[in-house]
Amino acid sequence: MTARRTGRRYAVLGAAVLAALLAGCGIRPTEVPTDFGAAPSRVPCTLSEPDLESRTGGEFAVQVYLVCTSQLVSVDRTVTLPKGRGASDRVRLAQALLDELEQSPGGAERQAGYTTDVRPGMTVSGPGKGDPDNALRLSVPPDDLSPYALAQIVCTYANGGAAAKDDKVVLGGPGDDALRAYDCSPEMRTRPGLAPAPAETVG
Repeated sequence: MTARRTGRRYAVLGAAVLAALLAGCGIRPTEVPTDFGAAPSRVPCTLSEPDLESRTGGEFAVQVYLVCTSQLVSVDRTVTLPKGRGASDRVRLAQALLDELEQSPGGAERQAGYTTDVRPGMTVSGPGKGDPDNALRLSVPPDDLSPYALAQIVCTYANGGAAAKDDKVVLGGPGDDALRAYDCSPEMRTRPGLAPAPAETVG
């Protein structure tokens, strides 16, 4: 028997042993490639970059704070300031940001785990009689909001151009509800549901 025939016999025997081992493990050998791609992964609180080039006239990019994994995370949105008399640009911007916070996240935001605690139907107006110029009054007293909702509004206003020059957000409810200056602190962003909103009374 030649060395070539001996090597071929061992190769056939080895293939038979390998097939038996695979069958014993419940795995059938196959010659068909099985490439199903990478395993699916879901990264919470991560969104793809927005297509800002698609904006049209009158629209501009803003950031709003949503809730994800019990923290506040900023996401990009596009808003259009409504035209109206008797309201400053800052108040119209504040209302546009509030409208964005009131919308339930959909599509990619929902799949990434984003939620909002700001309930629909709220409005915001400018300072009342005797209020400082930088005051904003919500249709619902801030004390009646959930900690998450208040933190979302404060940080969105502080980051979105609706705050005072020192980045303080002066908020109050309707009528003569007390005004307070809120600060979007790191603690508020990381623990919005546990940490009380830091605030100081204004006026």
